Amino acid sequence: MNTLPNAVPNTAPNAVSHVVPRGIYRIELTRALCKACGLCVAWCPQQVLAADEQAYPVVARPEACVDCKACERHCPDFAIEVVRAQPQSAAVAPSARAVVA
Repeated sequence: MNTLPNAVPNTAPNAVSHVVPRGIYRIELTRALCKACGLCVAWCPQQVLAADEQAYPVVARPEACVDCKACERHCPDFAIEVVRAQPQSAAVAPSARAVVA
């Protein structure tokens, strides 16, 4: 059975076999597309993002991200993306990927 790293076993009846703790998301900011409007910072319910001295967003608390994608949905310039990190065992080797022509 493949389990995620740092997964916590859940022993409750009828529960999912493992609960994955927070902090498993990667937030990708593309500064070249960003106009520093502050919408992503304002809409983040977990205060994951903060503004730097030039008002551009920076990831201040990545461990608090809950993958709500509010920042991504409200960015008018598509400059932010929240990506779920894949566990090492679930990653597919490049040579094993199918090539579609």
